[in-house]
Amino acid sequence: MVTRGTARPQQWPREKIDSENRGFQSRWENEYMFTEIAGKPVCLLCGSNIAVMKEYNLRRHYETKHENKFKNLSAGQKLQKVEELKKNLTSQQTFFTKAKSQSEAAVKASFIVAEEIAKSGRPFTEGEFVKNCMMKVCDVLCPDKTRAFANVSLSRNTVANRVCEMATDLKTQLIERAKDFVAYSLAVDETTDATDTAQLAIFIRGVDSNLCVTEEILDIKSMHGTTKGEDIFGNVFQSVTDMKLPWEKLVGLTTDGAPAMCGEKNGLVGRMRSKMREENCAGELTVYHCIIHQESLSAKVLKMDHVMNTVTQTVNFIRAHGLNHRQFQSFLREIDSEFGDMPYHMEVRWLSRGKVLKRHFELREEICQFMDSKGKDCTVLRDEKWKCELAFLADITSHLSALNLQLQGREHIITDMHDAVKAFQVKLRLWETQMHQCNLSHFPCCQVIRNQESATVFPNATFAEKLSALRTEFARRFSDFEAQKSNFELLRNPFAVDVETAPVEMQMELIELQCNRTLKAKYDTAGPAQFTRFIPEAMPQLRQHAARILSMFGSTYLCEQLFSVMKINKTSHRSRLTDEHLQSILRIFTTQNLTPNINELVAKKRLQVSGSD
Repeated sequence: MVTRGTARPQQWPREKIDSENRGFQSRWENEYMFTEIAGKPVCLLCGSNIAVMKEYNLRRHYETKHENKFKNLSAGQKLQKVEELKKNLTSQQTFFTKAKSQSEAAVKASFIVAEEIAKSGRPFTEGEFVKNCMMKVCDVLCPDKTRAFANVSLSRNTVANRVCEMATDLKTQLIERAKDFVAYSLAVDETTDATDTAQLAIFIRGVDSNLCVTEEILDIKSMHGTTKGEDIFGNVFQSVTDMKLPWEKLVGLTTDGAPAMCGEKNGLVGRMRSKMREENCAGELTVYHCIIHQESLSAKVLKMDHVMNTVTQTVNFIRAHGLNHRQFQSFLREIDSEFGDMPYHMEVRWLSRGKVLKRHFELREEICQFMDSKGKDCTVLRDEKWKCELAFLADITSHLSALNLQLQGREHIITDMHDAVKAFQVKLRLWETQMHQCNLSHFPCCQVIRNQESATVFPNATFAEKLSALRTEFARRFSDFEAQKSNFELLRNPFAVDVETAPVEMQMELIELQCNRTLKAKYDTAGPAQFTRFIPEAMPQLRQHAARILSMFGSTYLCEQLFSVMKINKTSHRSRLTDEHLQSILRIFTTQNLTPNINELVAKKRLQVSGSD
């Protein structure tokens, strides 16, 4: 008898364990009709898997379930049967692999089409129309592929779901990228859609540790109640929280200047600053009123609405009535006019104002003749003083429009936008001086009218005063940008900054930078915008300052662009578009730095045949 605890169980030789438990032996195919798939023995007859790769297990399975059926086969017949079964198994595996591949391709195709539908502003039902077109093309070009095209699901619900899934994926990507931001700013604006629902657009401009800029839509919020400062702040706060953005990294806020936005106590600005104080944020929130809005508002100081109103009334008389418009076009053709028509001005598209004024000035004689033929009083249109004012307004509006276009667009650095405004202010000073001297080199319409009319009639002194008033208004409205001039200069040209006037924490780094000829050479070749990436990591204060300035929005242009897209998508014919679907469409349409991970989304899907099939 063996004493308890003194003896060990008998150990099998390691070679025997390896031979029975570790590897599949080829002879088992002929003896037990098994094969190895993915490291496990699989019965070729019934497809059963054996958990443990031991000969005893394979033999027992064969003897208990299949031996009676195949015991009369000779060795050669049995071998032939095994080869036949293996061949069938391979065909089945190939078939299912191919079917899986086709399924994934069909789902991917539906995602791609759904993305294009969202980007083009088409309704979700367009998916079925696209599929019908694909099927008809397939019948002509590749009828053998009809089934593959039929498997692409493009029903309305499928397209809507695909759009929402891609929008969610883009939002997830932005959350991940935002984790690397060392500074970020927000641009916020609000408008109403076709159903009078207030839509709040929030864009983010973030800069990571490598000083790479990401400019994307943060969120779109539908506001079905009031749109007070507290309501706007609540939505912005929720968006910042959902995106897991730290408040201490918030640098700037740019708005459209509405009272609910810029109120220092109850407005969005005041509440944002209060929130940052609650979070014990070290930095101060820098607030800007959109540069483009400021420029548009500055132009009102000219006080020439009486000229614009007369032009608008004249154009409306010609363009608003179809008969008048056709007769005016025919009249221009009869007199061989250089121009064939008059542009139509819309207040919501204020840039059209410059084109309308210029064309009205160029066609002033033809317009008077046409109005006379219609029995309309043209006394004002023929007044010499009014024509001089029209010429001046056409010229200055043309200059303002050029500045406006220069400020529009994505990924503008705020320092460049400030430079453009400063340049315009210098131009105004030059124009004012030249206007006093009756030098009209930069005012071609004024030059034409002065050559045609008596020199004593042209009120150059009055126009010089208007240019002076415009310059003063620009200086007043852009004072918040001017207050940041020293900070802008540190980014624009750090090699020219006086070290003694720079912030104390940057002075030592600034000296090292200015004395580094290699960095100076890179600055000269790369320019201010690209040079920031060459600032060494040993200069953390300068890099952090660059990140803060690069993150700032100069305008709410992206919000305005988004609202234009929204009006294309949510129309009176598509007023039942849900908030979720509208927000998903706008996110996909406006994204620039991110792309949906369609392959990952496809991997989570199975083949879903369209309901229209």
